[in-house]
Amino acid sequence: MEEIKQEEIKTQETTVKTEAVAKPATNTQAEKTQNNKQEVKPTSEKVQRPNQNRKPNTNKRPKAKLPTEMTGDGWMNDLKKAHLVNEKIQKDRLNPHYKLNLNTSAKMRITPLGGLGEIGGNMMIIETEKSAIIVDVGMNFPDETMHGVDILIPDFTYLREIKHKIEAIIITHGHEDHIGAMPYLFKEMQFPVYGTSLPLEMIGSKFDEHKMREYRKFFRAVEKRKPIKIGEFEIEWMHVTHSIIDSSAIAVTTEAGTMIHTGDFKIDHTPIDGYPTDLHRLAYYGEKGVLLLTSDSTNSHSPGFTRTEKTVGPTFDRIFAGAKGRVIMSTFSSNIHRVAQAIDRGISSGRKVCVIGRSMEKNLDLAMGLGYVKFPKDSFIDAHEVNKYKDEEVLIVTTGSQGEAMSALYRMAIHEHRHIKIKPTDQIVLSAKAIPGNEGSVSGIINHLLKAGAKVAYQDYPDIHVSGHAAQEEQKLMLRLVKPKFFMPVHGEYNHALKHGKTGIDCGVLERNLYIMNAGEQIEVTPKYMKKVKTVKSGKVYIDNQLNHKISDDIVLDRQTMANEGVVMIVAQVNEDDRTLAQKAKVTSFGLVPDKQDKFFAKEIEDLLSTFLANVKPGIFKNSRMLEDELRKVVRKHCIRKYKKYPMIVPTVFVQ
Repeated sequence: MEEIKQEEIKTQETTVKTEAVAKPATNTQAEKTQNNKQEVKPTSEKVQRPNQNRKPNTNKRPKAKLPTEMTGDGWMNDLKKAHLVNEKIQKDRLNPHYKLNLNTSAKMRITPLGGLGEIGGNMMIIETEKSAIIVDVGMNFPDETMHGVDILIPDFTYLREIKHKIEAIIITHGHEDHIGAMPYLFKEMQFPVYGTSLPLEMIGSKFDEHKMREYRKFFRAVEKRKPIKIGEFEIEWMHVTHSIIDSSAIAVTTEAGTMIHTGDFKIDHTPIDGYPTDLHRLAYYGEKGVLLLTSDSTNSHSPGFTRTEKTVGPTFDRIFAGAKGRVIMSTFSSNIHRVAQAIDRGISSGRKVCVIGRSMEKNLDLAMGLGYVKFPKDSFIDAHEVNKYKDEEVLIVTTGSQGEAMSALYRMAIHEHRHIKIKPTDQIVLSAKAIPGNEGSVSGIINHLLKAGAKVAYQDYPDIHVSGHAAQEEQKLMLRLVKPKFFMPVHGEYNHALKHGKTGIDCGVLERNLYIMNAGEQIEVTPKYMKKVKTVKSGKVYIDNQLNHKISDDIVLDRQTMANEGVVMIVAQVNEDDRTLAQKAKVTSFGLVPDKQDKFFAKEIEDLLSTFLANVKPGIFKNSRMLEDELRKVVRKHCIRKYKKYPMIVPTVFVQ
């Protein structure tokens, strides 16, 4: 009896539980009716799925779709097809070029006038049918063969041809190789200048020096991340990190598509000012679809990542802690963050700061005036006050890291500076890398400093300097963010651009969509193709900074000839009747033969002149200029044959 009662109790409990599931106590009558309807299953479904025992579906889920179709929740049952769908999604993500307007007939033309095949002199023209903009107007420094030349600027011939359609000058940052030629351009033609505050103020300072202050009225300070309409262009400045404050990449949008120009950049995630490269904005354009990328190639041979600027700080800490006397730090005057790190260490260690060097003083004043860096004014002293303090209480920040002969550090090293002389207790910090071509100058100044007894921190500290340009992994990141259809490496020598181009191919750029440009080549780009259309006049113009004017090419060539080959000057008086010398010719040479051989050389030329006069055509005596040209050829052949030199020949012949 007890067993029967227990079975009845279990049966009742089971019934109660079933009713509780099927008919919740909180359901309304309508809900009960709906639940009852859902519990009724078609007979056919029961036959097809005999083993399926599902709970009532109270969420009204739609019927399952076919296995090969995507469900509303973003998943499918067919694994192979799911892989194919995801593969297409990946390809579209990496190559969003289908978003470009292939039906447009609009074109964009890119013409670099500098910054290719060289380090520096950056200048590029971007054109549409009716508008044009200039991106940067930079300068170069001369090499040792350019005697008497202070700077080189791009040839502006092409700008004169398209002057009517130029809307503006676009500035990416304030380095000399991007703004140094601005005063020389503005002496000839003027346009609105768009850029951020520091680059514009640096250009303004140059205008002041050239007595062109009135041209500041052309400045247009921009907001980053805010596109601006300029002619047929829409241009946006995007923040990038570099070795100078307030650098930018630009997005140039036209009817043909969007072009991204990186300017000089690195990707520093921990910059001194806390403002890293705007990767989000670059990625935004990459998702929209970018027609063309032109990108900095300077460090394209450097593997990995460029180190963050913050790595220099701990090196300064070690050097400052071990210094027994004055610390004299030299770096590029434009590297305000490097200068700021040194000043921070100097102030925190109780040192007064003395800034020496015109460009260093000017750039620091501009940065402090605009609020980019902030230091108490009472921490600074003038050069004439340095000797009032103990050596261990002084930090000197100066120019001369490249060994320039007129720099403050060089003059200190050779004891020609008015106020500062290098002492054996001084600690010198060269926080810069030698620019290609300056290695000899840097080595020379180090030798002078060591001879003066000072300690020099340079290559023995690996983190004493970091580059401002992107290494390979940063270049790859830029390429992957922007995902351009077409790619043209810029800024650097040909081998740098070529290496950067290979990196672009590794990152998905088709080889046929890559072009390695040369200065003066004009490249036409549309969503369908990229091709070279012509070559415009380019090259360099020589500038004498002492007089602020151009130097003719032939003057520089003559100086090179005189320096390398020597000079021969001939003054002769000739009788036309008997073709003889009226008197002994005067022959002078420089840089060709030793002084003790001057008389022998003069006799050689006199004999040569006599033979020349005896055999020259009679009619040539009527034209003194032609006579001198023929004599020049004869003397040059003799010098080439005997002395293996091509001297400058300066003949002056009087015929009587």
